Amino acid sequence: MAKKEIVTTFKVTAPGGQATPAPPLGPALGGNGVNPGQFIQQFNAATGSLNGKVVGCVITVYGDRSFDFVIKSSPAANLIRTAAGIEKGSGVPHTEKVGKITSDQVRAIAEEKLADLNAGSVDSAMRMIEGTARSMGVVVEG
Repeated sequence: MAKKEIVTTFKVTAPGGQATPAPPLGPALGGNGVNPGQFIQQFNAATGSLNGKVVGCVITVYGDRSFDFVIKSSPAANLIRTAAGIEKGSGVPHTEKVGKITSDQVRAIAEEKLADLNAGSVDSAMRMIEGTARSMGVVVEG
């Protein structure tokens, strides 16, 4: 079987199991040649267990208008906001702190994101997550 020609690859984020073809997802899919209804049905089936948790998705579109997608973990900022119980990060993170998380919470986030990060170990992934937290104005304790 001949290899399919890849037309484009793009990324979207959507709530797991609850995606709809409404903006911004529908227009992004349609503009790249993906049938929004077909994608939403497959995406919601694949992410049904995540129940509203925002997840990333990398979509590859082929020349015959077929597509494949790979589900990624939630963005680190979303996981940190949930762990800290805050609505958004700080506008001036080095002077105004908006929340706190523990090193155990950082470890849990790092283990969840390890497959999607450019890190060789959980410790290096934890340092990445701690840096993201600092840039959001969240203090890492312990």
